Amino acid sequence: MFSFLFIFFSLWSFSSTQNDDEYEDLFFLNVDNEIEIPATEETVSCDCQREHTEWDKLFIMLENSQMKENMLLHSLDEILKVELQRLRGEMFQFVENFSNLCLTSTEQATSRISNQLDQMLAKNNEEAKDPSGMPRESEQGKTLQEILQLSQNVSNRLSHLERAWQRKAEVDIQQRGLPQKDYMRRGDNFILNSLWQELQETKAELKDSHSKKIQHLLPIGCETALLFPMRSKKIFVSVHPIAEMMLSSFTACTWVKVTEMLDKTIIFSYGTKRNPYEIQLYFSYDSAVLAVGSDLKKIVAQNVIFSGQWTHFCGIWNSVNGNASLWVNGELVKVSSDIAEEHIIPDGGILQIGQEKNGCCVGGGFNESLAFSGKITGFNIWNRVLSDKEITRQTGEESCNIRGNIVGWGVTEILPHGGAQYVFSF
Repeated sequence: MFSFLFIFFSLWSFSSTQNDDEYEDLFFLNVDNEIEIPATEETVSCDCQREHTEWDKLFIMLENSQMKENMLLHSLDEILKVELQRLRGEMFQFVENFSNLCLTSTEQATSRISNQLDQMLAKNNEEAKDPSGMPRESEQGKTLQEILQLSQNVSNRLSHLERAWQRKAEVDIQQRGLPQKDYMRRGDNFILNSLWQELQETKAELKDSHSKKIQHLLPIGCETALLFPMRSKKIFVSVHPIAEMMLSSFTACTWVKVTEMLDKTIIFSYGTKRNPYEIQLYFSYDSAVLAVGSDLKKIVAQNVIFSGQWTHFCGIWNSVNGNASLWVNGELVKVSSDIAEEHIIPDGGILQIGQEKNGCCVGGGFNESLAFSGKITGFNIWNRVLSDKEITRQTGEESCNIRGNIVGWGVTEILPHGGAQYVFSF
């Protein structure tokens, strides 16, 4: 309304300073390049007889102005339509290129993982055989199968993520008027959220696979173990100490993975012709037992044995006051006293793993019901009482690198007999 009054008064002022002839020249000036219709005698005579008032001329100018405005709006609408069509085409082209890039990267990553796994399988197949060409452990095959399955799951999830992203892109592009920067920001958030979810699920699977693999392989830091495939009176391991066994105190430690526990399952024993029960560490169902000097002088820790799991045991004895203790996985579980007090373990006996010394010589007079079945590694004996810190260290990464001064795993002669054998980790 204000603009209309402004135009009105401007024209009124202008008309007061000009004559009628100038208005007629302004009116008939063809500013808009309109097509002029030739005047006939009838129209000429009509126009001549009728004079345009100032109001007529004002309304004619307003109509011309409105016409120009409509033409400009129409042109602007056409330009916007063309620009939107071009922008839509560019967005389609970008999404197509981006999808192809994601697909190529995913295929390359999957191909690299597959090649690495193939190389690992080929290498492990060679390493999984002993010098005679026979496989070492069936658990290795199971572990490799778990790794392959995990790789397949990761590959499937990457493909699922790619398909989900492509569907999301198509939906977003179909939304008219969505700016490109907003589309990219929404797309990036979708990708990040999806990747985060996939990584969390993969992390959980890796953790589960790792825990399962640990149960099949050897303890951390150990590369070899003794395998007792079954209970047999012919299967045992002889140990030849690097120092004499005359002991007034000792610490004996080992990793054990037992297949089955009966009333008495021997881990190791040391005895002489006069006394076959000088030292014994054995399982009685789910209990660990350390006997010194006699089968009646013993310390028992109950509910500490679990079939099919690696467990670290340490038995400690001191002739002073007959103090004895049992440690499981680096923790003290049982303490006792008056166990073979003032007793001295004599030298010259036989030390064996997996059987009880109850005969005249190595391998003599064995009892099948006492035999051990499973795996043993990290077997060490010291002629002193170890500190708490020294015992705890044996359950860490240095596990099989710590060696006793009477029997040291990896340096002392330990010979398998009757089907017992060494197995290796990969």
